[in-house]
Amino acid sequence: MGVYVHWPYCSRICPYCDFNVVRDRGRAEEQARLVEAILTDLEAQAARLERDGGGLRPLASIFFGGGTPSLMAPEAVARIIGRIHELFPAPGPVEITLEANPTDAEAGRFADLAAAGVDRLSLGVQALDDAALGFLGRDHSAAEARRAIALARTAFRRLSIDLIYARPGQSVADWRAELATAVDLGFEHVSPYQLTIEPETAFGRALRRGTLVPPDEDLSADLYEATQDALGAAGFEAYEVSNHARGPTARSSHNLHVWRAGDYVGVGPGAHGRLTLSGVRTATVARRVIAAYIEGVGAGSPWSEVQAMDAAEAAEERLLLGLRTVEGARSADLETLGATGPADQLVADGFLTHTDGRIAATARGRPVLDAVLKTLLT
Repeated sequence: MGVYVHWPYCSRICPYCDFNVVRDRGRAEEQARLVEAILTDLEAQAARLERDGGGLRPLASIFFGGGTPSLMAPEAVARIIGRIHELFPAPGPVEITLEANPTDAEAGRFADLAAAGVDRLSLGVQALDDAALGFLGRDHSAAEARRAIALARTAFRRLSIDLIYARPGQSVADWRAELATAVDLGFEHVSPYQLTIEPETAFGRALRRGTLVPPDEDLSADLYEATQDALGAAGFEAYEVSNHARGPTARSSHNLHVWRAGDYVGVGPGAHGRLTLSGVRTATVARRVIAAYIEGVGAGSPWSEVQAMDAAEAAEERLLLGLRTVEGARSADLETLGATGPADQLVADGFLTHTDGRIAATARGRPVLDAVLKTLLT
């Protein structure tokens, strides 16, 4: 059983972000109540799993996401981790990841967050030059990012960096240089994300006004290929479409658990979860508004959505998740969906492989994975 904790507060809202987030200022009392609600929610979900889920399973991983969980008080992080361990005993050490921004203020908490139990830090650096950081609306400078990275190396055993590419005006040469710098900084895990313009974000509005012009498809494809080449040459394996690790031990255990369609509890405003209840895979979504989530937890109703998934829905989700990874997905799910014929054609065209009861995207199929999935699922 994995556990995902959503902390919705950010010091500012980035222009590309469409996550469930709010500004951090003036919310200390609300944040204290949210911590208590998260602890209560964990207990209630564990009780429900013990009752309806066939008993509690060992803990697989913990992931603090958001938002900006590095803004949490380390004492609150320690309380949540402690309660999770009480509710879901683990047979051995588990990966505990926390997402962080590399501002000087947050970097000052790294040692305390490590003492609270976090052993893997995911740093949202996003870019390594000040002009790009300004465009992306980030709070930190390139110099702050380097200081934070140096502090993180002293505090945490494992480090990951997030970077955003396909920014307007970015060349392939610039992106290769940025990747080389990230590799030299000593990360074991790199998550390069192509900039996506979501309609209801500041960037989405700028795109509609014509004041933001993203790279065309050909340049975006060249940047993607440069990512694969540069990180592959540096010893990183693209074990998922947007995640590269220096060997299997550097992979994100929590994300792999999710991509393998494992069960996980989601707590915090807007958090998603996947639970097996009464033998049925069930999708849960917590109430998005913070006050509504806190009130809902108190009333025993934290979820805004609860959906029991039928066999086809569960198979479709396993394909959507599994084909993002090098492990692929079970070919039995194709039969459930009646998609064996389209899959055979995609294999013949070189977009998929089909061996030992599993299908996986090829190097040719990964850049066009959305089209591959559309072919399979329609």
